[in-house]
Amino acid sequence: MDLKLIRNLIRLMERGEVTELEIEDEKAGLSVRLQRGPQAGSGPQVVMVPGSAHPHGAAPAPAASAPAGSAPPTGAEGAAAAGADRAEGLIEITSPMVGTFYRSPSPESDPFVGTGDVVEEETVVCIIEAMKVMNEIRAECRGSIVELLVDNGEPVEFGQPLYLIRPR
Repeated sequence: MDLKLIRNLIRLMERGEVTELEIEDEKAGLSVRLQRGPQAGSGPQVVMVPGSAHPHGAAPAPAASAPAGSAPPTGAEGAAAAGADRAEGLIEITSPMVGTFYRSPSPESDPFVGTGDVVEEETVVCIIEAMKVMNEIRAECRGSIVELLVDNGEPVEFGQPLYLIRPR
């Protein structure tokens, strides 16, 4: 299933053009359901079903669920710092879904990217595991990694900043 297609559908939902959508890929045995919550301004929820086994050993503990429409858990200081960085022209790579963030394809492997690394649009920067499906997240921009904002194995929310990139 094409992650860019899912992102475009989420954007349509954020604009209010679509309120609920379900996509099934019978060949891959995957189903994605997108639904806007009843609260105005809340983003869509993404639910992905069956997939492969977890590459990092035992599955991590599930994240505590947050109420619909709540902000990612960055805190007031993190939000202020993120706003200041965007003013400096940095680009955020954000999580396209709720899941668990992994810097490498397996515990024994080197991280996909680190601070100072140069990335292209198609560079894989991390994996987000959601419902035992490993989703490769690509940079989708050219630049160099300035800061990693999430620890390995940490739960992430939809729209939560993962990396800051200085565009080239």
